[in-house]
Amino acid sequence: MSKDCVTVTLLDNVFEIALKMKQHDIGFVGVLDGDTFIGGVTDRDLVIRGYAEKHSGSTAVETVMTKGMITVASNTTVDEAAKIMAQHQIRRLPVIDNGKLVGIVAIGDLAIRGNYEDEAGEALSQISKEPTLVGSH
Repeated sequence: MSKDCVTVTLLDNVFEIALKMKQHDIGFVGVLDGDTFIGGVTDRDLVIRGYAEKHSGSTAVETVMTKGMITVASNTTVDEAAKIMAQHQIRRLPVIDNGKLVGIVAIGDLAIRGNYEDEAGEALSQISKEPTLVGSH
């Protein structure tokens, strides 16, 4: 888990998120209301909900953020986190204790832990699985 989380508030905008991602070389920024975690923005969110929708850099965080994210508590095991990531097909899992963002588990975090390479591989294979199209049988 990465503990040094970069965050923004609802007062920030899309340009400020992109700048923080560039400065910190990250693809996820947590969104806080005061010190309470209320959602997040990924680099993909910026593209899909922001720039591809022709929103400007001054667009509000709320326009591109993901609310109601799947989260875990800090006492969640690595195995449980990997299963949750695979089940929900997510690459980043915010760690929340008492409403506060305490860290982020990324698929890469699982891969670098020697004992959990299998879990990372399984989670990634579930996330990256091509969907079966209706009528393809």
